[in-house]
Amino acid sequence: MEDLLRLVEPATLGDPMRPLLWVSKSREKLAAALRDLNHAISANTVGRMLMTLGYSRQANRKTKEGSHHPDRDGQFQHINRQVLDLQAAGLPVISVDTKKKELVGDYKNGSSDYRPVGCPDKVKVHDFVDPEGGKVAPYGIYDLAANTGWVSLGIDHDTAEFAVNAIRRWHDVVGRSRYLQADRLMITADGGGSNGSRLRLWKRELQTLADETGLALQMCHYPPGTSKWNKIEHRLFCHITQNWRGKPLVSRAAVVELIAATTTKTGLTVRCELDRNNYAKAIKVTDAEMATLNITTNAWHPEWNYTISPRSKTYR
Repeated sequence: MEDLLRLVEPATLGDPMRPLLWVSKSREKLAAALRDLNHAISANTVGRMLMTLGYSRQANRKTKEGSHHPDRDGQFQHINRQVLDLQAAGLPVISVDTKKKELVGDYKNGSSDYRPVGCPDKVKVHDFVDPEGGKVAPYGIYDLAANTGWVSLGIDHDTAEFAVNAIRRWHDVVGRSRYLQADRLMITADGGGSNGSRLRLWKRELQTLADETGLALQMCHYPPGTSKWNKIEHRLFCHITQNWRGKPLVSRAAVVELIAATTTKTGLTVRCELDRNNYAKAIKVTDAEMATLNITTNAWHPEWNYTISPRSKTYR
Protein backbone atom coordinates (compact mmCIF):
# COMPACT_ATOMS: atom_id res chain seq x y z
CA MET A 1 0.00 0.00 0.00
CA GLU A 2 2.80 2.42 0.88
CA ASP A 3 4.62 1.78 -2.40
CA LEU A 4 1.40 2.20 -4.39
CA LEU A 5 0.58 5.44 -2.60
CA ARG A 6 4.06 6.74 -3.36
CA LEU A 7 3.50 6.01 -7.05
CA VAL A 8 0.17 7.80 -7.37
CA GLU A 9 0.69 10.77 -5.03
CA PRO A 10 0.96 14.17 -6.77
CA ALA A 11 4.60 14.98 -7.39
CA THR A 12 6.71 17.94 -8.43
CA LEU A 13 7.48 17.65 -12.15
CA GLY A 14 11.12 16.82 -12.69
CA ASP A 15 11.58 14.94 -9.40
CA PRO A 16 13.98 12.11 -10.41
CA MET A 17 12.92 10.02 -7.44
CA ARG A 18 9.34 9.65 -8.69
CA PRO A 19 8.73 6.62 -10.91
CA LEU A 20 5.97 6.90 -13.54
CA LEU A 21 6.37 10.67 -13.46
CA TRP A 22 6.05 11.24 -17.19
CA VAL A 23 3.46 8.58 -18.10
CA SER A 24 -0.24 8.08 -17.37
CA LYS A 25 -0.89 6.09 -14.22
CA SER A 26 -2.94 3.20 -15.59
CA ARG A 27 -3.54 0.13 -13.46
CA GLU A 28 -1.28 -1.92 -15.75
CA LYS A 29 1.63 0.52 -15.48
CA LEU A 30 1.22 0.82 -11.73
CA ALA A 31 1.21 -2.97 -11.44
CA ALA A 32 4.37 -3.21 -13.56
CA ALA A 33 6.08 -0.58 -11.38
CA LEU A 34 5.09 -2.48 -8.23
CA ARG A 35 6.43 -5.72 -9.70
CA ASP A 36 9.74 -3.92 -10.25
CA LEU A 37 9.66 -3.28 -6.50
CA ASN A 38 9.35 -7.08 -5.93
CA HIS A 39 5.56 -7.13 -5.33
CA ALA A 40 3.60 -10.00 -6.89
CA ILE A 41 0.50 -8.10 -8.01
CA SER A 42 -1.93 -7.83 -10.92
CA ALA A 43 -3.64 -4.82 -12.51
CA ASN A 44 -7.03 -5.87 -11.08
CA THR A 45 -5.61 -5.95 -7.56
CA VAL A 46 -4.12 -2.49 -8.11
CA GLY A 47 -7.59 -1.27 -9.06
CA ARG A 48 -9.10 -2.60 -5.83
CA MET A 49 -6.28 -1.13 -3.76
CA LEU A 50 -6.72 2.28 -5.39
CA MET A 51 -10.40 2.25 -4.42
CA THR A 52 -9.41 1.41 -0.86
CA LEU A 53 -7.01 4.37 -0.85
CA GLY A 54 -9.77 6.69 -2.09
CA TYR A 55 -8.46 7.10 -5.66
CA SER A 56 -10.48 7.09 -8.89
CA ARG A 57 -9.90 8.27 -12.44
CA GLN A 58 -10.35 12.05 -12.59
CA ALA A 59 -10.63 14.24 -15.68
CA ASN A 60 -9.46 17.86 -15.85
CA ARG A 61 -12.02 20.39 -14.63
CA LYS A 62 -12.17 23.93 -15.96
CA THR A 63 -12.36 26.11 -12.85
CA LYS A 64 -9.41 28.51 -13.13
CA GLU A 65 -10.39 31.75 -14.80
CA GLY A 66 -6.96 33.34 -14.88
CA SER A 67 -6.67 36.90 -13.65
CA HIS A 68 -9.60 38.07 -11.56
CA HIS A 69 -10.34 41.73 -12.17
CA PRO A 70 -11.20 43.51 -8.89
CA ASP A 71 -14.20 45.23 -10.51
CA ARG A 72 -15.58 42.11 -12.16
CA ASP A 73 -18.66 41.87 -9.95
CA GLY A 74 -19.17 45.63 -10.14
CA GLN A 75 -19.29 45.42 -13.94
CA PHE A 76 -21.77 42.55 -13.74
CA GLN A 77 -24.01 44.69 -11.55
CA HIS A 78 -23.61 47.66 -13.88
CA ILE A 79 -24.62 45.57 -16.90
CA ASN A 80 -27.59 44.11 -15.05
CA ARG A 81 -28.87 47.56 -14.05
CA GLN A 82 -28.55 48.86 -17.60
CA VAL A 83 -30.34 45.82 -19.02
CA LEU A 84 -33.26 46.15 -16.59
CA ASP A 85 -33.59 49.89 -17.24
CA LEU A 86 -33.68 49.52 -21.02
CA GLN A 87 -36.02 46.56 -20.97
CA ALA A 88 -38.39 48.45 -18.66
CA ALA A 89 -38.44 51.22 -21.28
CA GLY A 90 -39.22 48.71 -24.04
CA LEU A 91 -35.82 49.15 -25.69
CA PRO A 92 -33.85 46.29 -27.27
CA VAL A 93 -30.95 44.56 -25.53
CA ILE A 94 -28.85 42.03 -27.43
CA SER A 95 -25.94 39.80 -26.49
CA VAL A 96 -23.38 39.15 -29.25
CA ASP A 97 -20.39 36.91 -29.84
CA THR A 98 -18.68 34.65 -32.37
CA LYS A 99 -19.11 30.90 -31.92
CA LYS A 100 -16.02 28.85 -32.65
CA LYS A 101 -15.26 28.21 -36.30
CA GLU A 102 -16.43 24.90 -37.73
CA LEU A 103 -15.04 22.73 -40.53
CA VAL A 104 -17.47 22.15 -43.39
CA GLY A 105 -17.42 18.67 -44.90
CA ASP A 106 -17.50 15.01 -43.91
CA TYR A 107 -15.74 15.56 -40.60
CA LYS A 108 -16.42 14.10 -37.18
CA ASN A 109 -18.70 16.25 -35.02
CA GLY A 110 -18.49 15.78 -31.27
CA SER A 111 -20.87 13.72 -29.11
CA SER A 112 -23.38 11.22 -30.48
CA ASP A 113 -26.98 10.87 -31.66
CA TYR A 114 -29.44 8.01 -32.12
CA ARG A 115 -29.01 5.96 -35.30
CA PRO A 116 -29.65 2.33 -36.26
CA VAL A 117 -27.18 -0.02 -34.55
CA GLY A 118 -24.05 -0.48 -36.62
CA CYS A 119 -24.84 2.44 -38.95
CA PRO A 120 -22.79 5.44 -37.80
CA ASP A 121 -22.22 8.34 -40.15
CA LYS A 122 -18.96 7.69 -41.98
CA VAL A 123 -16.61 10.68 -41.89
CA LYS A 124 -13.05 11.47 -42.90
CA VAL A 125 -10.20 10.13 -40.80
CA HIS A 126 -8.18 13.37 -40.93
CA ASP A 127 -9.51 16.88 -40.31
CA PHE A 128 -7.68 18.61 -43.13
CA VAL A 129 -9.53 21.71 -44.31
CA ASP A 130 -11.55 21.09 -47.46
CA PRO A 131 -10.71 23.94 -49.90
CA GLU A 132 -14.26 23.86 -51.24
CA GLY A 133 -16.13 23.90 -47.94
CA GLY A 134 -13.48 25.57 -45.80
CA LYS A 135 -14.51 26.86 -42.39
CA VAL A 136 -17.52 28.89 -41.28
CA ALA A 137 -17.69 31.44 -38.47
CA PRO A 138 -21.13 31.74 -36.82
CA TYR A 139 -21.67 35.24 -35.37
CA GLY A 140 -24.67 35.26 -33.07
CA ILE A 141 -27.10 37.88 -31.79
CA TYR A 142 -29.37 36.93 -28.90
CA ASP A 143 -32.37 39.15 -28.10
CA LEU A 144 -32.80 38.91 -24.33
CA ALA A 145 -36.43 40.05 -24.14
CA ALA A 146 -37.74 38.11 -27.15
CA ASN A 147 -35.68 34.94 -26.45
CA THR A 148 -34.73 34.73 -30.12
CA GLY A 149 -31.44 34.26 -31.87
CA TRP A 150 -29.92 35.41 -35.14
CA VAL A 151 -26.78 33.88 -36.62
CA SER A 152 -24.80 35.23 -39.57
CA LEU A 153 -22.69 32.41 -40.95
CA GLY A 154 -19.48 33.94 -42.26
CA ILE A 155 -17.26 32.20 -44.81
CA ASP A 156 -14.33 34.62 -44.56
CA HIS A 157 -12.36 36.28 -41.76
CA ASP A 158 -13.98 36.95 -38.38
CA THR A 159 -13.41 40.70 -38.27
CA ALA A 160 -15.16 43.68 -36.70
CA GLU A 161 -16.72 44.49 -40.08
CA PHE A 162 -18.22 41.01 -40.18
CA ALA A 163 -19.48 41.31 -36.59
CA VAL A 164 -21.16 44.70 -37.11
CA ASN A 165 -22.66 43.56 -40.42
CA ALA A 166 -24.29 40.68 -38.53
CA ILE A 167 -25.88 43.20 -36.14
CA ARG A 168 -26.91 45.30 -39.16
CA ARG A 169 -28.63 42.30 -40.76
CA TRP A 170 -30.41 41.45 -37.49
CA HIS A 171 -31.68 45.01 -37.22
CA ASP A 172 -32.77 45.20 -40.86
CA VAL A 173 -34.60 41.86 -40.88
CA VAL A 174 -35.83 41.54 -37.29
CA GLY A 175 -34.98 44.35 -34.90
CA ARG A 176 -36.41 47.33 -36.78
CA SER A 177 -39.92 45.89 -36.99
CA ARG A 178 -39.81 44.40 -33.48
CA TYR A 179 -38.80 47.69 -31.82
CA LEU A 180 -40.46 50.37 -33.94
CA GLN A 181 -40.09 53.19 -31.40
CA ALA A 182 -36.54 52.39 -30.31
CA ASP A 183 -33.94 55.14 -30.41
CA ARG A 184 -31.31 53.13 -28.51
CA LEU A 185 -29.87 49.63 -28.72
CA MET A 186 -27.87 48.06 -25.90
CA ILE A 187 -25.19 45.52 -26.85
CA THR A 188 -23.37 43.27 -24.38
CA ALA A 189 -20.20 41.60 -25.66
CA ASP A 190 -16.96 40.01 -24.57
CA GLY A 191 -13.88 42.13 -24.15
CA GLY A 192 -11.90 40.50 -26.96
CA GLY A 193 -12.22 39.00 -30.42
CA SER A 194 -13.90 40.75 -33.33
CA ASN A 195 -16.00 42.81 -30.89
CA GLY A 196 -13.18 43.67 -28.49
CA SER A 197 -13.41 46.70 -26.24
CA ARG A 198 -10.05 48.05 -27.47
CA LEU A 199 -10.62 47.35 -31.16
CA ARG A 200 -10.75 50.58 -33.15
CA LEU A 201 -12.36 48.96 -36.19
CA TRP A 202 -15.22 47.70 -34.01
CA LYS A 203 -15.98 51.23 -32.84
CA ARG A 204 -15.67 52.72 -36.31
CA GLU A 205 -18.07 50.15 -37.75
CA LEU A 206 -20.52 50.71 -34.89
CA GLN A 207 -20.41 54.44 -35.67
CA THR A 208 -21.33 53.68 -39.28
CA LEU A 209 -24.22 51.52 -38.06
CA ALA A 210 -25.41 54.25 -35.69
CA ASP A 211 -25.35 56.78 -38.54
CA GLU A 212 -27.33 54.41 -40.79
CA THR A 213 -30.00 53.45 -38.27
CA GLY A 214 -30.26 56.59 -36.14
CA LEU A 215 -29.83 54.43 -33.04
CA ALA A 216 -27.59 55.26 -30.10
CA LEU A 217 -25.56 52.08 -29.54
CA GLN A 218 -24.90 51.52 -25.85
CA MET A 219 -21.99 49.12 -25.38
CA CYS A 220 -21.20 47.10 -22.27
CA HIS A 221 -18.24 44.70 -22.38
CA TYR A 222 -17.69 41.88 -19.94
CA PRO A 223 -14.39 41.98 -18.03
CA PRO A 224 -11.47 39.81 -19.18
CA GLY A 225 -11.91 36.10 -18.51
CA THR A 226 -15.68 36.22 -17.96
CA SER A 227 -17.03 35.46 -21.44
CA LYS A 228 -19.11 32.52 -20.19
CA TRP A 229 -21.37 34.99 -18.35
CA ASN A 230 -22.36 36.57 -21.65
CA LYS A 231 -26.01 35.55 -22.10
CA ILE A 232 -25.54 34.31 -25.66
CA GLU A 233 -23.22 31.55 -24.47
CA HIS A 234 -25.77 29.67 -22.36
CA ARG A 235 -28.99 30.81 -24.02
CA LEU A 236 -28.12 30.29 -27.69
CA PHE A 237 -24.74 28.76 -28.51
CA CYS A 238 -25.02 25.80 -26.15
CA HIS A 239 -28.37 24.82 -27.71
CA ILE A 240 -26.95 25.06 -31.24
CA THR A 241 -24.10 22.74 -30.21
CA GLN A 242 -26.58 20.28 -28.69
CA ASN A 243 -28.83 20.41 -31.75
CA TRP A 244 -26.12 19.37 -34.21
CA ARG A 245 -24.27 16.93 -31.95
CA GLY A 246 -23.05 13.87 -33.76
CA LYS A 247 -24.03 15.28 -37.17
CA PRO A 248 -21.31 15.98 -39.76
CA LEU A 249 -21.57 19.54 -41.07
CA VAL A 250 -21.44 18.37 -44.68
CA SER A 251 -22.21 21.71 -46.36
CA ARG A 252 -22.81 25.37 -45.61
CA ALA A 253 -26.49 24.85 -46.32
CA ALA A 254 -26.57 22.03 -43.76
CA VAL A 255 -24.99 24.31 -41.13
CA VAL A 256 -27.59 27.01 -41.81
CA GLU A 257 -30.44 24.48 -41.54
CA LEU A 258 -29.13 22.92 -38.33
CA ILE A 259 -28.72 26.32 -36.67
CA ALA A 260 -32.17 27.49 -37.82
CA ALA A 261 -33.74 24.27 -36.49
CA THR A 262 -32.55 24.99 -32.94
CA THR A 263 -35.39 25.33 -30.43
CA THR A 264 -35.91 24.88 -26.69
CA LYS A 265 -38.82 24.17 -24.35
CA THR A 266 -38.67 27.79 -23.19
CA GLY A 267 -39.51 29.01 -26.70
CA LEU A 268 -36.14 29.85 -28.24
CA THR A 269 -36.20 30.27 -32.01
CA VAL A 270 -33.25 31.01 -34.27
CA ARG A 271 -32.85 32.51 -37.72
CA CYS A 272 -29.68 31.96 -39.71
CA GLU A 273 -28.33 33.27 -43.00
CA LEU A 274 -25.11 32.82 -44.95
CA ASP A 275 -22.90 35.89 -45.20
CA ARG A 276 -20.98 35.51 -48.46
CA ASN A 277 -19.04 38.78 -48.10
CA ASN A 278 -15.28 38.93 -47.92
CA TYR A 279 -13.71 40.84 -45.02
CA ALA A 280 -10.17 42.15 -45.12
CA LYS A 281 -7.84 41.62 -42.20
CA ALA A 282 -5.51 44.11 -40.49
CA ILE A 283 -7.50 47.24 -41.37
CA LYS A 284 -5.95 50.24 -39.62
CA VAL A 285 -8.12 52.99 -38.16
CA THR A 286 -6.24 56.26 -37.81
CA ASP A 287 -6.32 58.75 -34.96
CA ALA A 288 -8.04 61.19 -37.31
CA GLU A 289 -10.85 58.69 -37.95
CA MET A 290 -11.23 58.00 -34.24
CA ALA A 291 -11.54 61.74 -33.58
CA THR A 292 -14.67 61.86 -35.76
CA LEU A 293 -16.51 59.19 -33.77
CA ASN A 294 -19.36 60.38 -31.56
CA ILE A 295 -18.47 58.38 -28.44
CA THR A 296 -19.67 59.17 -24.93
CA THR A 297 -17.96 57.16 -22.20
CA ASN A 298 -19.43 56.12 -18.87
CA ALA A 299 -17.84 57.25 -15.62
CA TRP A 300 -17.70 53.60 -14.53
CA HIS A 301 -14.93 51.89 -16.50
CA PRO A 302 -15.15 53.92 -19.72
CA GLU A 303 -13.07 51.30 -21.52
CA TRP A 304 -15.94 48.82 -21.02
CA ASN A 305 -18.97 51.10 -21.07
CA TYR A 306 -19.60 53.69 -23.77
CA THR A 307 -22.30 54.89 -26.15
CA ILE A 308 -21.83 55.60 -29.85
CA SER A 309 -24.49 58.03 -31.06
CA PRO A 310 -25.41 59.06 -34.63
CA ARG A 311 -23.35 61.92 -36.01
CA SER A 312 -24.68 64.91 -37.83
CA LYS A 313 -24.57 64.53 -41.61
CA THR A 314 -21.56 66.87 -41.73
CA TYR A 315 -19.30 64.20 -40.29
CA ARG A 316 -20.65 61.15 -42.09
